[in-house]
Formats: sequence, structure tokens, C-alpha cells
Amino acid sequence: QVQLAESGGGLVPVGGSLRLSCAASGPTLSGYFMGWFRQAPGKEREFVATLYWITHNTYYSDSVKGRFTLSRDAAKNTLYLEMNSLKPEDTAIYYCAARRGSGWATRLDDYDSWGQGTQVTVSS
Repeated sequence: QVQLAESGGGLVPVGGSLRLSCAASGPTLSGYFMGWFRQAPGKEREFVATLYWITHNTYYSDSVKGRFTLSRDAAKNTLYLEMNSLKPEDTAIYYCAARRGSGWATRLDDYDSWGQGTQVTVSS
């Protein structure tokens, strides 16, 4: 099973930018989908974005499309989430997740490896 560790969270003003990292260890990521979810206070964890490791293809939720960008560094086994034009509603704990399979997946149950999360707070 893949082990995941997020970093890069913090406090940022409205309109600012932040880059999250997710370092993966364990089996090779070939054939894996890597994703980000987030959970705001009092809300359920929700899908943010996902990337297919081999092709770099990406899929985003409507709420972040055009503002967030996924990328990955294969040499470092690290997934990145570049977040721009941040809004107060982006405030949440951000979790990295991984799964094997085919096709895009946005449900929590589709993912079988999770990191501990990193806090992102957007101040207004």
C-alpha cells in the first residue's frame, strides 16, 4: 500500500496562492491515480482533483477548476497541488489519496491510501 505525506499548508490571504505537496512511498505509482480531497469544519470530505500518474491527465471539481493545478515529479514520487486565487471557502484540511483502477473517481471509498492531511486557511 502507498504511504502518503502532505505538506505545504498554511495561512494565506484571499486571492493568494499556496502549493501543497504529497510525497509517496512504497510501491511504484505506475497505474495509480493520485488525488486531493478536502474537509472544511462541519462538512463532509469532498473531492478536489485527481491525476493519473502515467499520463499526467487530470480531472478537477467544478469548484476549483481554473484555479487549482495538479502536477507531479516522478523522480521525487511527489504530487503537487498549486492553488491560486484562493477564497475563504477553500479553507479546509487537504488530504492526499491514492488508488489503483481505471477511470476517474471522486468518491472517498474509491481510494485506499490516505495521508494525514494539511491545514489550509484563507483569511478574509
